[in-house]
Amino acid sequence: MLFSRISKNLRGSFNSCRGFLSIGDHNHRFLIPHNFHSRGDPTHQVMRSLNFSNGLPALHSCRYLIHQQSSSVVEDEHDPFSLVADELSLLGNKLRAMVAAEVPKLASAAEYFFKMGVEGKRFRPTVLLLMATALNLPINEASAPIELRGDLTTDVRIRQQRIAEITEMIHVASLLHDDVLDDADTRRGIGSLNFVMGNKLAVLAGDFLLSRACVALASLKNTEVVSLLAKVVEHLVTGETMQMTTTSDQQCSMEYYMQKTYYKTASLISNSCKAIAILAGQTTEVAILAFEYGKNLGLAFQLIDDVLDFTGTSASLGKGSLSDIQHGIVTAPILFAMEEFPQLRAIVDEGFENPANIELALDYLGKSRGIQRTRELAVQHANLAAAAIDSLPDSDDEEVRKSRKALIDLTHRVITRTK
Repeated sequence: MLFSRISKNLRGSFNSCRGFLSIGDHNHRFLIPHNFHSRGDPTHQVMRSLNFSNGLPALHSCRYLIHQQSSSVVEDEHDPFSLVADELSLLGNKLRAMVAAEVPKLASAAEYFFKMGVEGKRFRPTVLLLMATALNLPINEASAPIELRGDLTTDVRIRQQRIAEITEMIHVASLLHDDVLDDADTRRGIGSLNFVMGNKLAVLAGDFLLSRACVALASLKNTEVVSLLAKVVEHLVTGETMQMTTTSDQQCSMEYYMQKTYYKTASLISNSCKAIAILAGQTTEVAILAFEYGKNLGLAFQLIDDVLDFTGTSASLGKGSLSDIQHGIVTAPILFAMEEFPQLRAIVDEGFENPANIELALDYLGKSRGIQRTRELAVQHANLAAAAIDSLPDSDDEEVRKSRKALIDLTHRVITRTK
């Protein structure tokens, strides 16, 4: 039974997570170091007990210590991106066709980050295609969605590929809109669309991509999946609004930061992973495990992104370093530094329009363990993502096993990346 396997995986696994609590509502739990004294909204409830999401344990297990793993994961011969390289190539061609527009200027803007050479590593589609194979499990056809009965292989894969396409369009649309809001001038190592073509066309291009994503989503004719991805768009807007309209207490609250991070980064990949499971006709339990993997991978990814904003270079990141603090955005490294040096709170409250305040904040950050503690929190979430994959029902299928190993390998790559 799946429930018993999860319990077995969790048994005795809390010792290495002893320094962390989980916070948030019943659907969105986040790990917070227990000694972090939040000054945020007092209505947030902090729990020390095992949390459940829709009846399943939230997988707060640390049995995967990725930073101490053996070569069985880190040096696996199967590169995650290579496993789905052919599908990624087809996906790229399909995306370029899907974003074609009648108006030349709009077409040029919409395809800006889909052109060969600037499309990025396709991280999210890679995760989703690997998840699709990892969940290629026998199902009870009688209980499968009507649209799957009679064809549980080719049609399912095509529909799952469509989720990968939709997810990438939503992601790129959010980048275009974010760059306008942040007044960014670079993205992926080239000039941002708003910098090259102006804010108005960048906003319209983002809207156009969202409209194309909606059309593709409707073609799946699955109301549960449509609801999931529609919620993602709502979360993206909510997260950006949270970032723009923070009070002083919210800005210094780790709980608030993690909730915003879920909305802005982790919701898309977590709900897309869940959609992959739903389209495959998998059980609620398996769908939740897919969601947990995406959520924790997404949180780990953003936590490392916040570290790299301080430690990376403009060339390696494809954007300006220190961009967050220069825009007055307080992230985990500064929040942790504030715990060690409470006087940093006054600087944060004053804001970072004055370059001298940025220098002071960086000085406190350098003396603190803010960077290290942020990395540690990222590792904890990466561990949870790996544990979710390990809790999936057993399979003897070699392709399924390869894809699961690749998904676990991605959790390591996320926390060790330098760009």
